Amino acid sequence: FVTFLIPCFVISTDIAFSCQNTDDFVGASSPGDIVIGGLFAVHSEMLRPEEYPIKPVIQNCAGFEIQIFLQTLAMIHAIETINNSTLLSGVTLGYEIYDTCAEVTKAMASALRFLSKFNSSEDVVEFRCNYSDYIPRIKAVVGASYSEVSMAVSRLLALQLIPQVSPASSAEILSDKIRFPSFFRTIPSDFHQTRAMAHLICESGWNWIGVIATDDDNGRFALESFGVQAMANNVCIAFKEMLPAYLSDNTFHTKVDRAIEKIVKETRVNVIVVFMRQFHVLKLFKKAIERNVNKIWIASDNWAAAVKISTIPNIRQLGTIVGFGFKSGDISTFQDFLTKLNEKPTDNNKFLHEYITLLSVCAHLEYHDFQMCIANQSQDDLLQNVENNHQIWRDDFLNTNIEPGFIRNTILAVYAIAHAIKGQCKDRNCKDPSAFTPWELLEELKKVTVIDNGKEIKFDPNGDMSTSYDVLLWKEIDGHMEITTMAEYDPEKGDFIFEDEEKKKEFLDLKKVQSTCSQHCRPGQMKKVTESPHTCCYECVHCPENHYSNQTDMDYCYRCNNKTYWAPINSTTCYRKTIHFLAWTDWFAIFLLLLSAFGVVLILLISVIFTKNLNTPVVKASGGLTVCYIILFSHFLIFLSTVFFIDEPTEFKCKTRQALFGISFALCISCILIKSLKILLAFSFDPKLQNFLKCVYKPVPTVVTCTGIQVIICTFWLVFKTPFVKQNFSIPRAIILECNEGSIVAFGIMLGYIAALAFICFIFAFKGRKLPENYNEAKFITFGMLIYFIAWIVFIPVYATTFGKYLPAVEIIVVLISNYGILCCTFLPKCYIIIYKQETNTKSAFLKMIYTYSSKSAGSVAVSQISLDSKSSSSRATVSDSCKSEQNSVNGNCHFQVPGQRLIKGKVLPKNTARTMARKRLSSI
Repeated sequence: FVTFLIPCFVISTDIAFSCQNTDDFVGASSPGDIVIGGLFAVHSEMLRPEEYPIKPVIQNCAGFEIQIFLQTLAMIHAIETINNSTLLSGVTLGYEIYDTCAEVTKAMASALRFLSKFNSSEDVVEFRCNYSDYIPRIKAVVGASYSEVSMAVSRLLALQLIPQVSPASSAEILSDKIRFPSFFRTIPSDFHQTRAMAHLICESGWNWIGVIATDDDNGRFALESFGVQAMANNVCIAFKEMLPAYLSDNTFHTKVDRAIEKIVKETRVNVIVVFMRQFHVLKLFKKAIERNVNKIWIASDNWAAAVKISTIPNIRQLGTIVGFGFKSGDISTFQDFLTKLNEKPTDNNKFLHEYITLLSVCAHLEYHDFQMCIANQSQDDLLQNVENNHQIWRDDFLNTNIEPGFIRNTILAVYAIAHAIKGQCKDRNCKDPSAFTPWELLEELKKVTVIDNGKEIKFDPNGDMSTSYDVLLWKEIDGHMEITTMAEYDPEKGDFIFEDEEKKKEFLDLKKVQSTCSQHCRPGQMKKVTESPHTCCYECVHCPENHYSNQTDMDYCYRCNNKTYWAPINSTTCYRKTIHFLAWTDWFAIFLLLLSAFGVVLILLISVIFTKNLNTPVVKASGGLTVCYIILFSHFLIFLSTVFFIDEPTEFKCKTRQALFGISFALCISCILIKSLKILLAFSFDPKLQNFLKCVYKPVPTVVTCTGIQVIICTFWLVFKTPFVKQNFSIPRAIILECNEGSIVAFGIMLGYIAALAFICFIFAFKGRKLPENYNEAKFITFGMLIYFIAWIVFIPVYATTFGKYLPAVEIIVVLISNYGILCCTFLPKCYIIIYKQETNTKSAFLKMIYTYSSKSAGSVAVSQISLDSKSSSSRATVSDSCKSEQNSVNGNCHFQVPGQRLIKGKVLPKNTARTMARKRLSSI
């Protein structure tokens, strides 16, 4: 192996603060069977005679830190308490405490001595490939005070896996057991602190803040961790200012001025998060007070409970200070220890000796100035003044400056190491320093459980103790700034715990301060990101239609969860859409129902009239009572079908209304078609047409077939593509309940079939339009079919372009128009004759009318025949022969047909024969 020595640099001729040998490098020490090392930044800076070091000389330090000095005393107190107890059963603990001066370089020198071999007279550090059986000078280390120093020291101590337990280094990166395998701490990592800060800021409604941190590993890691947590809580960092880690940096004051200028300039930023050491904060706040800066300051655990900062003159002018401090515990025994501190010898404790000297130098000053005097004295200054001052002791000063969280954590660190030593000493003689190695102690430390205030706490797999934080509020009480506990933050639950309502009210009062880039967006609005790179800078815009927001500062508006809800612009909630349909109470529905009811009444009246005049020619000529009743019943069903178009649609109504209408209309048209055929058959003089009509005219089979086809169409429709209830969302704020026809093709086939029947009926009726004037039923049937066609032709485009709850009314109107048209054209002329022209409603009147019509029709046929025959000479010979052979029975002369006669097969019929034929036509009708 290779050995090397730790050099000792002489910095002064006075042995009180200079280094003649390696033992002079120790700040406080005490022998013991097992020695524990300590690393604390008792001084805040190292004096540098030049801007950059030229020679490898460790300089004296300045800026005595009372709070860190108290931590060294806490370590000493804990070790003495353990030695006076039965915890280690006669094994005594010793200590060697070194001052790092907040410098990595000096801390590394101390750590190098920790690695030196036990009982080596020249502090030899051996270089080995395997340190498994190597016994270093110390077994474990308490410290360091700052994360940056701990990172460097831990990497060096990890070479021999010497346990290091820090009461103050909180950087999140130190939880990485791959890079820092031997590092432990009695505090949570910065992950929990920065999450607590972000949670506090978010709960207070702030989203536009500034951050100031030291430009070292601790500051950068804290800033990075906070940035992640802030982003997760929608908090934006308006600016970041990094101050030099060392007060000796020539740019320090310039950068402090720049940071203050930035704070003053950013008027919308009213919350500043500060990750800095106490001496940095002291300088920053003094400058801020000069510039009358008034903000809310969020303090990190480094300075949240710093008494020397809270006693700065005019500190109240800075605004409100809220911080996160480590959980405090019962430290009454330590306070008792401090009261007897002046009785302790200073030979082995240079820190205590320096403190007593500082008391003497600064005794004439007031409290805050006294504090500043202690902090600003360098070791070189003390060397010059120590001869001229008498020793003075102030009992209250140390107790006043106690920060309970740090004291508790330091004591916990010592006790954790002591319990690990106890585990190793169960079956070993630990009075022998070589009884166990540091790496064995490290494994034992991982399993240690310490009792604190009745609670069991232990290290987690990352080497951290997940203790809670105290949320501290600086309040002015009786003219003095007091640091009070406002709440407790539980890292596991991620929530604040308040002791009482008064504390909670203090927390809620923080919300009165606004620190936002933009005004809060009210419910009903959402954020619209502007050109700013920060998401917290935005414009507030109203939620669009069918969207809502029910909280402030929402990034987006929620869409109403389904189509049954709607929301107006700038809405805070969704409203259920109004369900619309053609209700019974709607005035238009009432009007249509009245029309249908009137149609039913009209049908009843016609039925009564026809029943009372059952044996009259008009009724008989209408096809008889049975046919009339069937037609009237079909009209009744058509009127009835309109009822199913009104009120809330149901599956039954949707299926019934079209089928009922379609079948009823088909039945009605079928019966009218039979009547048209019968009329045409009765008055037709064309033998071919008569033969065709006689073959076609089968009343019952025709009606059953025509209606049955429609029944089949509707059955297939209902089975395969049945109509159903549909919600129509075309209107933004309403739901239209309507019937979807299922298949528009089936609907079209049904209507097309009715139209085909109506067209056939129209053709036959049109052919029989020249009936007797008092009995021209075919002409009225033609009008009825024309009304039907016009109504349904108009219906198609209107139906296709209409939407809303009145869509069913369109079809009702068309149904009523076509139904009324056919009903009126079919029956009202007959009713008129029955009621107002009773003289024509007799058998003789009908016989005379038909006789006249038949005579005219026969004459027109004969004239037409002669006109055709006269076109050829052969036709004349045929007529001459006919005249010679056929003599008139009255006067013996040859006659052509005249009015009142009929020519059949070239013969002229007498008038009485025409009457006979008229009777036959009347009977056929």
